[in-house]
Amino acid sequence: MNSDSGKEIKDMKNDWMTGTVTQISILNAVIASQLDGHLPCGEVLQYGDLGIGSYDRMEGEMIIIDGSMYHVKSDGKVYAPDLTNRTPFATVCRFRPDQEWSINEPMDLDAVQKMIDEKAPNQNVFCAIRVHGSFSYVNTHALPLQSKPYPPPAEMIRSVPQFEMKNVSGTIVGFRSPPYVREVNDPGYHLHFLSDDKTQGGHLRKCVMDKGVCSIQICSNHFVILPENGASLAGVDLSRDLVKEFLEEVSNG
Repeated sequence: MNSDSGKEIKDMKNDWMTGTVTQISILNAVIASQLDGHLPCGEVLQYGDLGIGSYDRMEGEMIIIDGSMYHVKSDGKVYAPDLTNRTPFATVCRFRPDQEWSINEPMDLDAVQKMIDEKAPNQNVFCAIRVHGSFSYVNTHALPLQSKPYPPPAEMIRSVPQFEMKNVSGTIVGFRSPPYVREVNDPGYHLHFLSDDKTQGGHLRKCVMDKGVCSIQICSNHFVILPENGASLAGVDLSRDLVKEFLEEVSNG
């Protein structure tokens, strides 16, 4: 292969990845307690420069901004991840925003999401999201390291540590996923937060943003990497509606 051909293939790959959401494993595998990491975090960064996820045995929250990866642990603090650590579940993209606008009045999380829905009304495609701003209030959580035999996910969520931040600047990143990926990914919004000083963050639960800039990208491709090419899912009954079972367990808890 000559150098021109190699460059052409690389350019084609870059073009394809720019509009692609790449996902490591599937939501139902996590709900079925398949929590062992399988793809090294360093390899995750090959698929995108913006993303969210978790780490081996669901230890904490993964945040990727501008190609840098951060690890929020269950103490609410941010750590530099070991890139040889493996992720059981992550969603990433190469972020090149289609739209960007300023927010100049206080908004809670529901209002921010409603504004994104108005700017990107087609709910049947993936939407990558980045919001940077100043926040009067942020509420997050981060899962602690799980031990075998792994507890049901509903139990993990009920006992997850939560954190509150006030008067903080930072960035929200994540995705709005289409409804038809239910059981593969989280339908609707899944967002994480990282403070500008890289000391606080986690899975975003609530916020009030005073002002900021919102950027979004519509992604028309969806690429799923199954753990061990699907081998680790052998024996897991994925014909059941595990999402429904999970939601029922959470509500009954």
